This record gives sequence, C-alpha cells and structure tokens, in this order.
Amino acid sequence: MRKNNSLILGLTGGIACGKSTVADMLQELGAETIDFDLLARLVVEPGKPALRRIAEYFGADILQKDGNLDRKKLSKIVFQDKEKRRKLESFTHPAINDEYFRHIAALAEKSPGKIIQAVIPLLFEFNLQNMADKILVVYIPREKQIERLARRDSISAAEAARIVDTQMPVEEKVRRADFVIGNDGDIEDTRRDVEKLWGSLLLSATGN
Repeated sequence: MRKNNSLILGLTGGIACGKSTVADMLQELGAETIDFDLLARLVVEPGKPALRRIAEYFGADILQKDGNLDRKKLSKIVFQDKEKRRKLESFTHPAINDEYFRHIAALAEKSPGKIIQAVIPLLFEFNLQNMADKILVVYIPREKQIERLARRDSISAAEAARIVDTQMPVEEKVRRADFVIGNDGDIEDTRRDVEKLWGSLLLSATGN
C-alpha cells in the first residue's frame, strides 16, 4: 500500500470516540490527512455521477432546491431500510475509493516519505483494511460513547445506543488494530499518547 515511502495510517473508532481530536493532534505533529467524510461529501456534489444515480433511485425530492443532496432526508430513509442503505453504498463507495486513491497518489508525490492518516470511520465495517499500512483505533467504552453521542446530538440515550449498535463494537475494533489510543480520560493524557504513537510511526516510516 505504501506510496513513495509514505506510511498510510488508517484512523478509525466508534462513533463519538473522538477520532477528530486524535486526527487533529496527528496533523499538528506533521501528518497529512485524508478524511473519508469529506470525500463522501465531495462525490455527491451537484454534477457528480453518484448524485445523479442517487436522485434517479430515491427520486428528485431527495435534492434540495439548489441541487444539493438533502442529507437529513436521505439519512432518515437509509437508517430505517437496509436494502436502500446498501443501494446508496453501491452508488457512493466506488467513487469515494477512487477519490481516496487519487488523494493518496497526490500527497505521496507532493510529500514523499511523510505519514498520511486516512480517517475512515467505518474502516472495519466495510473491510477497508487494505486502504492502510497500519490501523489506529481511538477507543472509549460503549457507555461513554452513548453518553457523548446523546449530548453531542441532543438525542436520548436510547436513540444513541441504537446508533452505536449499528456499528461494529469498538472492543472488536481494538482487537484488530495495530495501535490503540484511549480517549476517555484527560485531553493531555490523550495528547501524550498521540505523541508517543507519533514517535513509533516515524520509526516505522523510516524502516527502523
């Protein structure tokens, strides 16, 4: 998977585990960043083939008046219907993967030998382990996930639990990871762990 001696780190974890916090810390230390959530938005911009397929399948009313995707409406539909969710994924995932490899190639050419972090929330759920050389899981216990998600999105604990349970248990992700960062304590503890990890990544990138 390596490109121009760049080490590609797949960063994942459960919802509300603090992936963005850890990704920001790694970026401050020098990592280049590719965010799958941003790629997912890019491939459904007006004029993109994936958006056209979505509108053909779900109907034109899935679009806002300005031609952009109505994400809230679509999310409500696919959350309740597995078949429609799979159909949506068949429209978007190939396009996201293509964008990912284009971004990887561009970053590796621009910054050979650098560490590139790919923030992939559902890395294990969609078997995307081959997208990275090493995998980092950001971890907090399930109870904390539910508490943080309910607070963040202003939803009930029961609804937050249902959302958390649609993903692979974070404990299973931990078992599959090369590196784990616990993010349920003090922010400075997390920062120290990230800095320690960064040192290990630099050694891996140089082959030492």
